[in-house]
Amino acid sequence: MTTMPLRNSVYEIVRNSGSMTDSELSKALIKAGISIPEDEFNKTLLNLEIYGLVKVTWLTKDERRIEIAEKEEDEDEIEKQNRENLEKEYEAGFPGVVQDIQEEEE
Repeated sequence: MTTMPLRNSVYEIVRNSGSMTDSELSKALIKAGISIPEDEFNKTLLNLEIYGLVKVTWLTKDERRIEIAEKEEDEDEIEKQNRENLEKEYEAGFPGVVQDIQEEEE
């Protein structure tokens, strides 16, 4: 029998529930037969967050919310044009500064 890496198990549990607190996740791991020390639990959550798979936020001083990280959707063409126009309008508010920067780059 092949065992699944811990981070995969944690990710699967969070993915199946959508979101949960760290205490709920810990209980779910114990129910699944996985008992790990708190430092390894925290390290696993940190690794999953670094990989961009989960998002961990503090609810209270002692409780965290863990949820699946939503992947950024492709930017809509209209949103892209609006953002570019806003950037141009903002830069136009500082005509001398933008020109000075462009001259320094050349």
